Amino acid sequence: MRSIWNGAISFGLVSIPIKLVNATENHSISFRQIHVEDGGRIRYRKVCELDGEEVTSAEIGKAYEDADGTMIPITDEDLSHLPLPTAKTIEIVAFVPADAIDPLQMDAAYYLSANGVPAAKPYTLLREALKRSRKVALAKYALRGRERLGMLRVVDDVIAMHGLLWPDEIRAPEGVAPESDVTVRDAELDLADALMDTLGEVDMDSLHDDYREAVEELIAAKASGEAPEPADKGAKGGGKVIDLLAALESSVKAAKEARGEEGEESVADVTSLADRKSSGGAAKKSASSPKSTGGKKSTSSGKGKPAAKKTATKSTAKKTAAKKTTAKKQSGSKSAASRKRASA
Repeated sequence: MRSIWNGAISFGLVSIPIKLVNATENHSISFRQIHVEDGGRIRYRKVCELDGEEVTSAEIGKAYEDADGTMIPITDEDLSHLPLPTAKTIEIVAFVPADAIDPLQMDAAYYLSANGVPAAKPYTLLREALKRSRKVALAKYALRGRERLGMLRVVDDVIAMHGLLWPDEIRAPEGVAPESDVTVRDAELDLADALMDTLGEVDMDSLHDDYREAVEELIAAKASGEAPEPADKGAKGGGKVIDLLAALESSVKAAKEARGEEGEESVADVTSLADRKSSGGAAKKSASSPKSTGGKKSTSSGKGKPAAKKTATKSTAKKTAAKKTTAKKQSGSKSAASRKRASA
């Protein structure tokens, strides 16, 4: 990897010659601007707005634009006379716990490489000291004409430096949080926890840029004269959340299905919205049933017996009366027959 800056780390009275190397690279696909009518490349020219002439890079300088539009020329010589002790030095100013650095301050990342054999010993000393202390180093350095703030930490066996924004460059989050008071129920928090547990962890190396791959396939198809296939946009996101609890439940189920955990024991008891409504209706009916049985219509007016018992009593009485009637008829028939035999 090509170094972009050479200097030294100032660690007290110890000086460590180093080279600065970019730790990241941009894989985004860049496009050129063209004239749609004929496909000609569109280029930008640097033109002086006073005389309309195109100028070369050697003829271009710096200037600060004042509030009234006045241009104040600033030369490289003017800047070289400014006191900048970190012009070629990464000056460590403190060692702090890693969690003392707000991630909002994180900027570009670099690897620091020992520059030459004599630098190996002090470089290793600083690296091992950072490992053992479990701290990071705050440092000042100058790059591309301005002084910057950096954080040094150990990555594998290399010292890495993250450029940091100055504290006054971080904007306060005023007016960003919801203005109205929102109450989150325990059931919603439980489902959110279940969703987090179901999603679990991920191997960072398995993550990749799906959009960039799709663009590469599109370019390859058009370059070979093939008609690109329309991508399936799917139906993720963008919808209005009507029931937060139902959305969380669906998310937990979807995450389990994606991980092949449909048949496994659930992380949390998940009830669908429809089931919840039906069970709620049944509960209401069962809750209302004591009221109906306890009313005046369900009890007899005389003895306070339930209606079912009263009906059973009436039915038994009717059967008994019917048996007596039948017995009387049979007795009457036998008496009549006896009288006939006697007269004969």
